Amino acid sequence: MRRGGVARLGMFGAGALALAAPAQADTLQEALTEAYLKNPTLLAARANQRANDENVQIQEAPGIPSVNATGTYIEFIKKSPNSFTSPDRTLQVGPELTVPVYAGGAIRNAVKAAEERVAAGQNDLRATESAIFSQVVAAYMDVLRAEALVSLSGNQVEFLTVNLEATSDRFEIGDLTRTDVAQSQSRLAVARGELRNAQANLITARETYIQLVGDEPDDLQPPPPLPNLPADVGTAVDVALANNPDLLAAKERADAAGFDTEVAGAGRLPRVSLFAGATYTDYFNTLAGGAAGITQEETTANAGVNLSIPIFQGGLPAARQRQAQARETAALEQVIAAERETIAQVRAAWSSWQASLAVIESSQVAVEAAALSLEGVRAENSIGSRQILDVLNAEQELLSAQAQLVTARRNAYVAGFSLLAAMGRAEARDLGFLGEGVLYDPAVNYERVKGRVWDWDRDPEPVAGATSTAGIAAPDASVSTEDETATVSGY
Repeated sequence: MRRGGVARLGMFGAGALALAAPAQADTLQEALTEAYLKNPTLLAARANQRANDENVQIQEAPGIPSVNATGTYIEFIKKSPNSFTSPDRTLQVGPELTVPVYAGGAIRNAVKAAEERVAAGQNDLRATESAIFSQVVAAYMDVLRAEALVSLSGNQVEFLTVNLEATSDRFEIGDLTRTDVAQSQSRLAVARGELRNAQANLITARETYIQLVGDEPDDLQPPPPLPNLPADVGTAVDVALANNPDLLAAKERADAAGFDTEVAGAGRLPRVSLFAGATYTDYFNTLAGGAAGITQEETTANAGVNLSIPIFQGGLPAARQRQAQARETAALEQVIAAERETIAQVRAAWSSWQASLAVIESSQVAVEAAALSLEGVRAENSIGSRQILDVLNAEQELLSAQAQLVTARRNAYVAGFSLLAAMGRAEARDLGFLGEGVLYDPAVNYERVKGRVWDWDRDPEPVAGATSTAGIAAPDASVSTEDETATVSGY
């Protein structure tokens, strides 16, 4: 694996391939595209963020002037005998305007807290996208590894079957002993069991792929080199501390908690609002018995200032503010926890990546040496200087080295992508496999709903965007001819 060089996973012209919804995900780019567009976990996270966007308007609403209209119809069934002018019935209709002027800063700080939580939610969405991509990459590489291991195990079974037949033939002519035949039978039985396990693992890997991508894996191609991998662990940590979405979200939630503290303290302060209203009253000609000279309809209007000054509330504002301060402290501690976790993730992913690269190098040497050794042992066996057991052992050593190389390549790629994810560089915008018109930008919805004050405004009816996998046939453990011949040549 190269440590840099390629700046992108691959560009799809204007996102056309992503929009075309390919029937099969043959490349890693296509698998990531399918997950980006159709994974239910990611789509649900986007919907939840859109719900989070509305909290800003919800907090702003109490500070916006409001208009209410009331209508009251009263039928006086039994009137006071001391009332000589009371009507038999009345109808009152009137609008009322209320204009908030001052709320102790509660509304202003609540809006700021909501805005911080929107920003935190956007970073949470980044983290979800990165996590889904990491799972897809792991599933993709797991399928490739499982296919390679099935091919290796299948080749081993074929070799041991031929070897058993040859051993049995040589035993029949007295060239080998019953022990040689038994050893060949034992190795073949073990190899068949390992093949069944490898096939079961391949089916599991394909099922996981279907769950994440929403489509069955078909002839998966080798993945492209990973982009923008760091040169050293220190650089990786620095980038992560500046870009890791979980850490950024924790910081924004801590800022929001600070505004919550101010909101709680505002309960001690006065509240001022303006009001104005008008009332139309109709007595239906029943006021004072409908006497002449008495107006049976009237319109009144009023306006004023409402001032509310808290004097004693049983310690409620203080308790709320202390509670908010405690939560703010917890949020600040969570920032440190997120920072520690980010550093640990980066360093662990770096270590795993470097270890896997080293294992790849040693495994390549081991494969070459084991192949040469097997060739020599077979030649020596043909002239009688080596036993069948020596051939079986040499074949097993080659198989083990090949399997280790296949696994190391998978681990190195997954660890490298996990490192990018911990650094905050494993999202669609970083990998560059989607056109700008296809990328989902949560800020677009935030700007769309910001400041929408019409009470009857609403969005279209909700529909699910993810695709069902119920119609996809259960995967089997078959591998293509290419997989059978390219076992350890690389993904």
